[in-house]
Amino acid sequence: MNIAMLIAGGKGVRTNQDIPKQFLNINDKPIIVYTLQAFQKHPEIDAILVVCIEGWQDMLWAYANQFNISKLKWIVPGGNNGQESIHNGIVALAKECSDDDMVLIHDAIRPNVSQEIISNCIAQCKLTGSAITVIPCAEAMLLRGDDKNSSKEVIPREDLARTQTPQAFKLSKLKWAHEQAAKKGITNSVATCTLMVELGEQVSFCPGSEKNIKITTAEDLEIFKALLMAKKADWIK
Repeated sequence: MNIAMLIAGGKGVRTNQDIPKQFLNINDKPIIVYTLQAFQKHPEIDAILVVCIEGWQDMLWAYANQFNISKLKWIVPGGNNGQESIHNGIVALAKECSDDDMVLIHDAIRPNVSQEIISNCIAQCKLTGSAITVIPCAEAMLLRGDDKNSSKEVIPREDLARTQTPQAFKLSKLKWAHEQAAKKGITNSVATCTLMVELGEQVSFCPGSEKNIKITTAEDLEIFKALLMAKKADWIK
C-alpha cells in the first residue's frame, strides 16, 4: 500500500494571515484541498493521512466530505515541530499498516505537486528504498560568514540539490529513523531527508519542479495564484 502523509501542523505566521496558511482559500478552495486532490487523483495512492494543526480536524473532515476526498483515512494532531508531527503520523500508521507499506511525506502547503512528481517518487522508492524530490540549484551560492551578512566562500551549485516533497520511505524505515532520533537526542531535524542523513543514511533523488512551490509567504500565495491561471494555457510546453 502507498500512503500519502500530508503535514499540515504549521500555524503559518510568515504569511501574516489570521488562519493557518494550509486553510487559506484560493479561488474558493482551501490550499490543503488542492494538495489532497492531487493525491486523491493519483492511481497509485491508496490512502491519505493528514497531520493537522489542533482545532482544525473537524474542518478538515468537512472539506474532505465536500470535495470527495475518499482516500483520507486518518487525521492526527500535529506536534511542536515538523519532526514531531511526522513522528505522530508514523505512530498512527504503525498501528494499522504494514512495515512494507510506502509512505510519501508531503507538505500540505505544496498544493501544486504534479502527478508526474508523485509517480517518480513512488518509482524511485520502489527501486532504491528512498526517494527525495529535488530540483537543481540554478543560482550562484555563497556561504554566509560569521556576521551572517557577508561571504568569502563559494559553494559549487552543481554539488547542491534543493529538496522538496514528497519524500518516500518504507514505514519500517521511518519507524527505525525516529527510534534512532529519540536515542540520539535529535529532536528538530528540518525534514525527513535531513534526519536520514544525520543518521548516516544515503538517500536517493527523484526529479521535482520549480512549480512544486511551498507556500510560506504572502508572495508565495501570489505565485500559486499565477500558476493556477497559467494552467489554462495548455499550449505552453
